[in-house]
Amino acid sequence: MVVVVADDPGPWSSQTEQDTRHFAKYANLPVFDPSSPEEAYEMVSYAFDLSEEFKLPVFLRPTTRVCHASATVDLNIISKPKPATGFEKKPDWIIFPSLSYKKHGELEKKQKLLSDRLSTLPFNRIIKGGKRGIAVSGISYLYVMEVIKEYALDLTVFKVGTPYPLPLKLVAEFLSLVDQVMVVEELDPVIEEQLLMVSAGKNNIFGKMTGDMPFNGEYSFESIKNAVLKFVGAEISDPVMVDIPKLPVRPPVLCAGCPHRASFYAAKTAAKNFEKTVYCGDIGCYTLGNAAPLNTVDTCLCMGAGITIAQGIKLAEKETKCIAFIGDSTFFHTGIPGIINAVYQNTDITIAVLDNHTTAMTGGQPHPGTGRTAMGMPAKPLDIEKILRACGVEHISTVDPFKYKETVDAFKNSLEYNGPSAVIAKAPCIALIKLPKTVRRVNEECIGCLKCIKQLGCPAMSVGNDGKIVINEPICTDCSLCVNVCPVGAIKRVDRNV
Repeated sequence: MVVVVADDPGPWSSQTEQDTRHFAKYANLPVFDPSSPEEAYEMVSYAFDLSEEFKLPVFLRPTTRVCHASATVDLNIISKPKPATGFEKKPDWIIFPSLSYKKHGELEKKQKLLSDRLSTLPFNRIIKGGKRGIAVSGISYLYVMEVIKEYALDLTVFKVGTPYPLPLKLVAEFLSLVDQVMVVEELDPVIEEQLLMVSAGKNNIFGKMTGDMPFNGEYSFESIKNAVLKFVGAEISDPVMVDIPKLPVRPPVLCAGCPHRASFYAAKTAAKNFEKTVYCGDIGCYTLGNAAPLNTVDTCLCMGAGITIAQGIKLAEKETKCIAFIGDSTFFHTGIPGIINAVYQNTDITIAVLDNHTTAMTGGQPHPGTGRTAMGMPAKPLDIEKILRACGVEHISTVDPFKYKETVDAFKNSLEYNGPSAVIAKAPCIALIKLPKTVRRVNEECIGCLKCIKQLGCPAMSVGNDGKIVINEPICTDCSLCVNVCPVGAIKRVDRNV
C-alpha cells in the first residue's frame, strides 16, 4: 500500500504547513520525497515493491511545486497486476496487546533493514565535490544543482530521496567526505535532526537549527541561492531590479452567480434582527465569504470544524447567535458527527448547508449526495435533509438561495428557534450549468448609490466613468440577486448577446 500525501509549503491552499515526514517517522514507515514529476512516477513503483517486501505501508510525499508541475515521463515501468488472493484469515489481523508487543518489536527490527535497502535506491545518491556538502531533498534539489551550475561551486551533494528512514550507509559515506554540511529541506528539520544525531558533533551542520534556513514557507531558487552562497562564503550581490509597475490586487472572489453569495447575503440580512451573530465557516469555496463586503466567515479551521466551533462559541456566549456554514461535500465528509453532538447537547445553533451539488473548490468531484461515484458510475444519492432529520434536527428549511426573501425568512426563523436548526440552500455551482439566454443590464434610472456593489461584491459588476454601475454581461448569470438590492429598480433583464 502506498499513501500519497501532498504537503503545501507556503502554504498556498492549506490550513497548516503540515510536514508528513513526521507522520512517517512517528509510525516508523518509509517516506519518499520526489524532486520532480518524473521522479514521483518512478518512486511509486519502488514504493509498492518496498511495501510488498517489508509488508508495510509506504508514504509518497510530493510538495506543492512538484504537484503543480508537468513533465514528459518514460513509461519504462510496466508492472503486471498479480491475481488477488482474497482475504487470508489469520490471527495477525486482530491487534490484541500481546500481538501489539510482538509487532512493535518486528517493526523496530525492520528499521535497520529498511535503511540498508533505501541506501541502494537511485533516489539516494552522492555527487562528489569539495569538503563542503549539501544534504537536500525534494524540489530543493533542483534549485541547489542550478545554483552550483550557475556559480561553478565545488560542493559535495547528498540527494536524499527517502527522508525517513535515512539511508545510513550513504549518510556515513557523505559525512566522511565533508567537514561542513548545509541541510536544505522545506518545512521541518527532519533530515537535519537525523544528521545531527549520526554526526554527533563531528561535522559542522548548518540549517534551520542554526538559523541559516527558514522553518516556514516555500523555497525558491533565489532563497536557496542566497543561503548556499553565504554557506560557501561567496559575495552576494543584489540584482539590479527593474522598476516594474505593481500588479493590481486581485483577491480571490466567489464567481458571478455563485449561490453561496446569495446564501451569505440572506443570512447576513436575517442576522440584522439580532444583537450579535458569529459566522463559523468551513473548508470550501464558501471560505471566501470572509472577504468584504460579505464578511460572513469569522472562523475557519478544518473540514467540519464550523459546526463544532459554533457550539463552543454558543456555550461561551449564551446570547450570541451562531450560524455554521458547511458545504454539501464537507457535510458528508465530517459534518455529521458535529451535528449529532449539537442535537445531543441541544445546542442552539443554525447549521447552513450550502448545497451546490458538487465539490466545487477542488474541481467538481462527486460526493454521496450527487448520485454518482468517484469513477462516474451511477449511485443512490443521499438526501441531506433526511440525514439531518435522522440525526435529530427538527427545524429544517430547504430553500433556493436566489429566492431572496424566502431565504431571509428561513434564516430568521431558524435563528429565532431555540435549539439546533438547519437551513439547506440548494442551487447548483454556476460552473456546472449552462449560462441562461438572458443577462442583467443597468439602465438610466441608476442613481450611482453603489449599494449593489458595496453589499454583494459580484465580480460581474464595476463602476463606470460616470460613477454608475456597469454589468459585465459576458460573465453575468442573471442570478437576479442584485435586483433585490437595487433601491430604484434600475437593473433589468435583457437578452444575452451571443
